[in-house]
Amino acid sequence: MGAAVVAVVLVPDEQSRVSPYDVYELSTVAMVFGMPHTDLSDPWYELRVCGPAPHGTHGLDGLAGADTVIVPSVPDAVVEGRQELPADLVEGLRAAAASGARMVSMCSGAFALAAAGLLDGRRATLHHAYATELAARHPEVTVDASVLYTDDGAVLTSAGAAAGLDLCLHLVRKDLGAAVAGALASRLVVPAHRAGDRPQFVAAPLPPAEAPDTLGPALQWAVEHLHEPLSVDELARRAHMSPRTFHRRVRETHGTTPLQWLLGERVARARTLLESTDLPVEQVGERSGLGTAANLRRHFTRAVGVSPTAYRAGFRPSGPPSRGR
Repeated sequence: MGAAVVAVVLVPDEQSRVSPYDVYELSTVAMVFGMPHTDLSDPWYELRVCGPAPHGTHGLDGLAGADTVIVPSVPDAVVEGRQELPADLVEGLRAAAASGARMVSMCSGAFALAAAGLLDGRRATLHHAYATELAARHPEVTVDASVLYTDDGAVLTSAGAAAGLDLCLHLVRKDLGAAVAGALASRLVVPAHRAGDRPQFVAAPLPPAEAPDTLGPALQWAVEHLHEPLSVDELARRAHMSPRTFHRRVRETHGTTPLQWLLGERVARARTLLESTDLPVEQVGERSGLGTAANLRRHFTRAVGVSPTAYRAGFRPSGPPSRGR
């Protein structure tokens, strides 16, 4: 079987300029899908950069036969309604989706998927600064600017900047499994997995320059000891804070309470264990700190929407979506 094809679409403005955001997101896609990480999985992906010359190595014809199509940011003029998306681009996106390609947008690239009708009736996200405009222009789209990325199976969307990398790693995780995605994340020096429902924007004040970071090490310690009983008071002591201050700092930094943060990390650990091991659910519950199998099922199903057993059965990676080339 040949490598799965990822086509990334560049949309220049009317002066044939590509925005810095587009370049940033292209480099993100290139790092994940364009570099041959064949030591992690062989074959890796084949990347096509599609767009008008001189920006793309392929024209829009490169969308034909692609297994995944990614649209990074579109020009500000498109977002502001001063520039229409090229009709051939919109038709190309529709044709790619109709042929079975997985459709992905990063940040304001959601405007392109929406223009093609691919977000109708779906939940989608993008940078929170653009959410109001997208919702007003496309009321048939459920715009959720509170999350990092969304996954509707055939259509995925992300917020801007780092969230685009989170989504790319999520795609690798779906295609090739948690171990490969984790190894790639380590290579890129980023967290192995940030769930899509993490808050997109948290107004966290910067600590004084001379203040040591005690929250980060305390939370990292917690992640390394999820299998143990953990209390907020203990974590606050490790962070050298009062429980009240610790609660406030976690909420400012992570947008949730310490207990909800801890539960989220334990569910994430359970996901990884279900994806990458054949451990019985009882042991998954123990190693993730969720306790009994019944407790694991209750918290996991509430957070993920399916039972641990169903998640494991549906997640088994079979390689990137490919058409057998």
